[in-house]
Amino acid sequence: MKKIKLSITGSSGRMGRHIINSAKKIKNFKIISITEKKELSKKIAGLKPQINSEKAFKNANIIIDFTVPKSTLEILKIANKLKKKVVIGTTGFSKREENQIRKYSKKIPILKAGNMSLGVNLLMYLTEIASRSLNNNFQSKVFEIHHKRKKDHPSGTALMLGKGIAVGKKKNLYNLMGKKFLNKKSFPYGKKINFNSLRKGSVVGKHEVSFSSGKETVTLNHEAFDRALFAEGALLAARWIKSKKPGLYSMRNVLNFK
Repeated sequence: MKKIKLSITGSSGRMGRHIINSAKKIKNFKIISITEKKELSKKIAGLKPQINSEKAFKNANIIIDFTVPKSTLEILKIANKLKKKVVIGTTGFSKREENQIRKYSKKIPILKAGNMSLGVNLLMYLTEIASRSLNNNFQSKVFEIHHKRKKDHPSGTALMLGKGIAVGKKKNLYNLMGKKFLNKKSFPYGKKINFNSLRKGSVVGKHEVSFSSGKETVTLNHEAFDRALFAEGALLAARWIKSKKPGLYSMRNVLNFK
C-alpha cells in the first residue's frame, strides 16, 4: 500500500506532538515535514521543524493543521496554491474566517472539525436528534471544561454542539447564539443558546448539552481522558480525505452519520 505523505503543522504544540507520535507508529503514513510559524532549532520526535512554506508542503499529500486561526489561513493560502488536501483541527475562527475557509474548499478538499473524537461527533449527532425531537417548550445550553491553558471560549466542540442544536431547529447558529460565560459555577437557560466555559487544571475535555422545559431536563455529555484519541481521529480523517474532491467536509462525513 502506498504511504500517505503528511505535513504536520503546529508541531511543538500538544496536539502536534500527539499527531506526530501517532503517525510514526502507523505504517501507511510517512511524515514528510513538520512545521511551525517560526523556525525552531530543537528537533521534535527526531524531526526538525520548518517554517510554514511551499518548500515544507510541496511533497505532502495532506497537511494536518492544529494551530491558531491566523496561522491556519496562512497555511490554507499555501495549500491552495499547491493544491494540497488539508485536515483542520484548529478552533476559534470568526465568521469572516469561516467564510474564507469555505472559499478555499471550492478549490481544494478541506476536512474541518472542532473535535476529531468519534464520541464527540456521535454526541453532536444525538444533539441534533434531541433538538429536533423536543418541542419549543425546551430551552438549551452548553457547558464545557478544558485545561487552564486553552485560550478560546466557547471551545470549538461547544460551538459544534451549539450548531447541532441549531440544525435540529432548522436555524442558523449565529442567530441562536446567546450569552457566553467564563468560569461560572452555574448559568441560566435562555431563549437563545447560552454557553459556559470552565478553564482549570489539565482537563482534556468535558462537554454537556442540556435541554429543559422547566418540568424535566434531558442531558447529553461526553468526557475525554487522553488526547491521543484526537490524534487518531485526525489520522482517520487524513486517510478518508485522501481520495476526495474539493469540498468542505467534517468528521460526520468520515463516520457516515446521516
